[in-house]
Amino acid sequence: MSVQTKGEKVYRGTAVSGGVCRGKVLVLHHTQHLVSRRALEPGLIPEEIRRFEQVLVKTRTQIKEVQRRVAANMSGSEADIFDAHLLMLEDRVLIDEVMRLIREDLVNAEFAFQQVSGRYVAAMESVEDELLRERAADMRDLVGRVMDNLLQVRDSADLNHLTEPCILVSRDLSPSTTAQLNKKLVLGFATDIGGKSSHTAIMARSLDIPAVVGLKTLSEELETGDYVLLDGYNGTVVVNPTDATLFEYGQLAKLKASLDVKLAEVLWLPAVTLDGKAVHLSANIEDQHDVEAVIAHGAEGVGLFRTEFLFLNRPAPPNEDEQWQVYHEVAAALHPNPVIIRTLDLGGDKFVSSLQLAPELNSFLGWRAIRFCLAQPDMFCHQLRAILRASSGGNVKMMYPMISGVDELNQANALLEKCKQELKAKEVPFNPNMEIGVMIEIPSAALIADALAKRARFFSIGSNDLIQYTLAADRTNEKVSHLYEPTHPAILKLIKYTVEASHRHGIWTGVCGEIGGDPTLVPLLLGLGVDELSAAPPVIPEVKYMIRKTSIAEARQLADFALQCDSPSEIYAACQKFALQTAPSLFEKT
Repeated sequence: MSVQTKGEKVYRGTAVSGGVCRGKVLVLHHTQHLVSRRALEPGLIPEEIRRFEQVLVKTRTQIKEVQRRVAANMSGSEADIFDAHLLMLEDRVLIDEVMRLIREDLVNAEFAFQQVSGRYVAAMESVEDELLRERAADMRDLVGRVMDNLLQVRDSADLNHLTEPCILVSRDLSPSTTAQLNKKLVLGFATDIGGKSSHTAIMARSLDIPAVVGLKTLSEELETGDYVLLDGYNGTVVVNPTDATLFEYGQLAKLKASLDVKLAEVLWLPAVTLDGKAVHLSANIEDQHDVEAVIAHGAEGVGLFRTEFLFLNRPAPPNEDEQWQVYHEVAAALHPNPVIIRTLDLGGDKFVSSLQLAPELNSFLGWRAIRFCLAQPDMFCHQLRAILRASSGGNVKMMYPMISGVDELNQANALLEKCKQELKAKEVPFNPNMEIGVMIEIPSAALIADALAKRARFFSIGSNDLIQYTLAADRTNEKVSHLYEPTHPAILKLIKYTVEASHRHGIWTGVCGEIGGDPTLVPLLLGLGVDELSAAPPVIPEVKYMIRKTSIAEARQLADFALQCDSPSEIYAACQKFALQTAPSLFEKT
């Protein structure tokens, strides 16, 4: 979307990597692979298959080299992103289908590969889950590299020829291209498509390069040499900025520098309100490579370990020992701070391809999370034993996702008890008193919180799903996303009811959904009585800053107003006003 103002043109997209830069544009127009179908004589088929296999080997070597350079220049965590590329490259279903087309249709390898890979990319782009949909970018990256090698053409996104600083503009930027950007020459980048959780966005944040994605048609409207200002905080690209705009951004840069100093001052201080209320502030993570970010951003352990990501992008589910190794590594690195491991939240749009599960008409209301695990007791017990073994250090806790009633909790705990007895019989050490929690993500769970609290040691509110299921609104569906309102009175009452039930039974309640990392909503959550917040590591300093500027007494007044108000927009406006008055520095850069 663009806005015309006084000679400027402002494009608005999604901010994925903070920072502001300005300079001349280099538009990357990716070369389309023009592939024609060639009919082959039967006698040439073995040689064509050998050619295809040799290209796969060459592509693997190239990806390994990219991975090596990324590991050397960034970190192992970013390098591991390319494990997904390697796994796709070794996908026997894809490879065998390409070879079948070559043999049966007597066609050239590039035509067969384009046909099969095109179906793969289309399938990945069609899923509703944003995270998985963005993995289609990895597949496109891999497909482009294989096609370059099959057609013997140079990578169209090769930036080795750069000699002066520029801002890249492209329809998309592949992870492998992003990983090799020279920060001295690439000031920032903007793309037509993409999202916050794409591997390209992750790379940009690791490189500390300002980036904006989701700009629709920007690459078609700009030309190489155009002058732009790119705002990675607010997600805007300003073409031909006026002197007034440049001055304004100069002032914002000074405010941002000042905020960075303030956030650094509280980084290692406790998350305590002005009137002495201690709030446990934890981080959400996906695997062991996120530990460094947890520590660097001043979190007090892990409030949500999303274990399902250990199961994705691999040919088979991890066994018990593989899982134990990861859980143990995280727990040991963060000891004595707590690490809360969520059991598998597979289902919905997060199915492991190796399990060959049948599709469902409504997967979000179907066989997922605890329901899936209880129906797969062998797989579930592998995870339960791995978590129990990792608990021997004393700082591991565990919670079940998507509990809807007491029966599910009892069944899960029965399997957990069985696993304890198995480990005990083998004299394998574990913490017999490991705390077991319940995620409150379904309205039914919130409404029977008293019953669940008798059987749990803590609650963790998964606000993303709680909002979605309560309001029957999919936030990824543009037609109903406006109905997805965190400050809807029904949501606030469910949170308040859950917190009160937990406190009546002497246990605590945390929030691990996105609202827990939103400084605007943090005072409201504190006023509702929430004891713990868990958020993505990069936003931890801002959340802590807000907590330390907030008075619980005033936060309760805000919550009282919200609980009596019927309008979500009025409640949100009150939260904005409160947050801006409480910690104005957090919002000056936007």
